[in-house]
Amino acid sequence: MVHCCVATMAYNEEANIGRMLDALLSQRLRDVEIVEIIVIASGCTDCTEDIVRSYIVAEPRVRLITQRRRRGKSAALNLLLRRTEAEIIVLVNADTVPAPDAIERLVAPFSDPRVGMTGGHPVPTNDPRSFMGYAAHFLWALHHQLSLRYPKMGEMIAFRNIFRRIPPDSAVDEASIEPLIRGQGFQLRYVPDAIVYNRGPETMQDFLRQRRRIYAGHVYVRDTLGYRVATMKVARIAWTLLFSPGVKRDWRYFLWGPGVIVLEVWARLLGMLDYRLWKRKHTIWEVAETTKSVPAPPIAPSGSETP
Repeated sequence: MVHCCVATMAYNEEANIGRMLDALLSQRLRDVEIVEIIVIASGCTDCTEDIVRSYIVAEPRVRLITQRRRRGKSAALNLLLRRTEAEIIVLVNADTVPAPDAIERLVAPFSDPRVGMTGGHPVPTNDPRSFMGYAAHFLWALHHQLSLRYPKMGEMIAFRNIFRRIPPDSAVDEASIEPLIRGQGFQLRYVPDAIVYNRGPETMQDFLRQRRRIYAGHVYVRDTLGYRVATMKVARIAWTLLFSPGVKRDWRYFLWGPGVIVLEVWARLLGMLDYRLWKRKHTIWEVAETTKSVPAPPIAPSGSETP
C-alpha cells in the first residue's frame, strides 16, 4: 500500500473547490491510500475557506492551511513541504477535477523505486466547436503526445517528498520540481490514464495571460536551474505537430490550428519579454477567470485519440 498526501493551492476558487474535493473524496483506491487532503488557501477573499471548512466537519482527512496574504503558488508549496511528512505528495490544481481513478493510477508507479515523479493527463472540458475551445484541446493533445515520449508534468503531479523547497519566486512549480527529482537520480513518468479534467481559457486575453506566464516561468527555470522542460524544445513540438498519429487532422487542424500556433508564439514572445526586458517573474500571477469552473460532465477531447 502506497500512502500519499493530496494537496491543492487555492486563491479564490469557490467556483470549483467543492467539486474538486468531492472528486478526491470519492476516488476509487486499491493499492493507494490518501492519508490527508490539504488545501492551502492564500489570501482568499471569497468563500473558498468556508467551503473547505464545511468538508472538514465530515471528513477528518481534510485540512485547511490559511495564508493571510497571497504570496504565490511556490511559497504555498514550500509551506506544504513543511507541514506534511507523507512519502508521496500529489498536487492537484484547485481549478481541475480528477477522474474517479486518477489518484490510484498516478501514484501506483511509485512502487517502482526508480520513479521519482509522475504526471497526469489533462483533458480540457471546453467545447471544441469554438475556436478557443479547440485551442485548449489542440494544445493539450500536443502536450499528451509529446509527454508519451518525453514526460512533461502539468495540472496534476505526484512526487517523492525528498527535497525541502523550490525557488520561492518560480511561477511554474511543476517545472521547478522536475530538475530536483531528476537531479537525485529518479525518473519522470507520464501516466496517460491518470485523467484530470481542466478548463482552458475561453478568451484570447486569458489565453495570452496564462501562456505568457507559463513560458516566462519556463525561461526562469532554464536560466536559474539549468533545466529545459520538454515543451521548450521546438523541434520536438514540430515533430509531434506534423507527424504524431495521435493528433487529429480534421478541418479544424488545418483552419484553426495555424491560428492557435500564432497565438502560442505571440504568448511565448510576450513571456520572453516579460522575463528579459520587463523583469516580470509572474510569481503572483493574474487570474485567467474563464478557466475557473470545470463543467460536468466533461466533453470528450477532439485533438487526441485518447479520452
